[in-house]
Amino acid sequence: MFAVGADIGGTSVKIGVFEDSGKIMAKSRIPTRKDDNCRYVLEDTAAEIKRLLRANHIEPGEVLGIGAGVPGPVADGVVMHCVNLHWRDKVDAAARLEEMTGIRTSLINDANAAALGEQWMGAGRGGKSMVFVTIGTGVGGGIIIGGNVLTGAGGAAGEIGHITVENGGRACNCGRRGCLETYASATGIVATAREKLENFDGYSKLRQGEISAEAVFNAAKEGDAVALSVVDDFAARLGKALANISVVVDPEIIVLGGGVSKAGEIVRKNVEKYYAESAFMSVRDRKIVIAVLGEDAGIYGAARQAVKTAGAIDGCEILKDLEPFLNDRSSLKTAHSLSKI
Repeated sequence: MFAVGADIGGTSVKIGVFEDSGKIMAKSRIPTRKDDNCRYVLEDTAAEIKRLLRANHIEPGEVLGIGAGVPGPVADGVVMHCVNLHWRDKVDAAARLEEMTGIRTSLINDANAAALGEQWMGAGRGGKSMVFVTIGTGVGGGIIIGGNVLTGAGGAAGEIGHITVENGGRACNCGRRGCLETYASATGIVATAREKLENFDGYSKLRQGEISAEAVFNAAKEGDAVALSVVDDFAARLGKALANISVVVDPEIIVLGGGVSKAGEIVRKNVEKYYAESAFMSVRDRKIVIAVLGEDAGIYGAARQAVKTAGAIDGCEILKDLEPFLNDRSSLKTAHSLSKI
């Protein structure tokens, strides 16, 4: 059997077709049409899914389900809102995709999808408990407990970027101040670099050309004093935040993903250093690793969500079919007797 994973973003939609074991069979990417506030993104996604299945000679009846990751909170299968797609109100995207494809569809937040993908076939493979942090323009994340995504009552669990790390600190797009995202994201790293350069009169490679998070890490690798100070500030805030998360959820492993994580060991080692300094003794030895699936993590996780949803629904259907039998006391006695043979 097969599963489809879709990662619906404000710039593009990535789609993958997988065997239910996790082996990827095919993938594609289409641009997100911005026309009329992304009105056609679901239609385009459905059309591309059907095209990809036809191209790989897969019938809809062979597909366990479609999983779709979206950049917004998801509760009870409904997107609560999605700024990147200009969805200001609730959108039942699962029902619409299911209607257009004829295939059972489930939704998942995109950061949670990436977390589930890394836990299924990536850096957290084989584990049941994981904290995933994606560090890019913003800071997002996902928490896996017992192999399942922790979503919370309203779909907001795992919003790691909005942990307060500085009272009255930098303004955040969420409307509050001092969020981790404003310091530990690529945008936050650039802001920190500019602040430090304003208070430093000496030479720095960061004064040459445009400042970016990549430039900061490259300069730090070459020993630039200002860049090293920026990296230290970034790592201290993220490491301490992860230590606080760990004492609540006690993960087996912590995975760092997103564009900033591509800097590699300089990110991992520095975050690990501050994590170890701040963590409660019982969680101090947790490994911090770099994600391995890259931008495909979302489609892996969305496909995994489809497989898990299909299993849960099919299991409930089996129980429903057995309900008359289970409610029949004489049948239960017969089953009990047979179990002794």
